[in-house]
This record gives sequence, structure tokens and C-alpha cells, in this order.
Amino acid sequence: MLSASLDHAWIEAHVPHKGTMCLLERVVEWSDQRIVCEAISHTDPANPLRDAARLGAATGVEYAAQAMAVHGALLAPSDAAPTQGYLTSVRGLSLHTDRLDDAGGPLTVTAERLSGDARLILYQFTLHCGERCLLEGRASVVLDAQSL
Repeated sequence: MLSASLDHAWIEAHVPHKGTMCLLERVVEWSDQRIVCEAISHTDPANPLRDAARLGAATGVEYAAQAMAVHGALLAPSDAAPTQGYLTSVRGLSLHTDRLDDAGGPLTVTAERLSGDARLILYQFTLHCGERCLLEGRASVVLDAQSL
């Protein structure tokens, strides 16, 4: 299923996040239920989520949300108009570090679809640097909220 063209440029072309706000570097692997992405933007001093020259661990939720958006783009029919998704809740969030910018290597962002339908999806997500888990939790996403 994986294509070598699923790099930063492909991601930016298929999700609403543009410029420095497009945080993911590439898709490592994906299936109907799961996506694994890699990010290196956490080390960039120009990362728009930095505050006081640091990138707090809670910003990892945005990395996970972008992986979920990429997953949605990959699962959508190729002729379908992009669906707008909104993060509606984050539950069970565990931060195992204070910050991401000093993680010391690329981030692995994993999102697994636990349940859902055409309107609401529940994902479980993790961010790792190597073997070290930096944060984990669950998030619900509502799709196409304007038509509700």
C-alpha cells in the first residue's frame, strides 16, 4: 500500500496544513486502520507551535491530529472532495516528557482507528522517539461538521 511519493509535499497537498504548519515529513506505513508517520519539524527553531523557544509535549496532539488527517486523505476516494475534520476531544492523554524539541531524533507518530463511521472517528495515538514513548492518548474527530 505504501508509495514512495508519500513525502512532505504529498502530505501538504492533501491536508489543510500548509507551510511550516504542515508538521509531518513522510508516511512510513498505513492501512485501513492505522497510519505511521515521521516528523522532524519538532527540531526546527521556526516551528510555529514553539513558545518561549521550546516545543512543549502537549503540542504532540497536533502531530497526531495531522497524522489522522493524512489517514483520512489516504482512505478517501480519489475523486472525492476533501472532508474537513475537527478534533472534538482528547482523552487519556499521558505526557511522558516535558518537551518535544529536545527528543534527539525523528518522531514516529502512530494513529490507530478504534471505531467510527462517516461522521465520527475515534483514534488512539502515540508519539515515540526511537523506543521512548513521549505521549499517548485517544482523540475523537468529527468529519464535515458544517453539514451536521
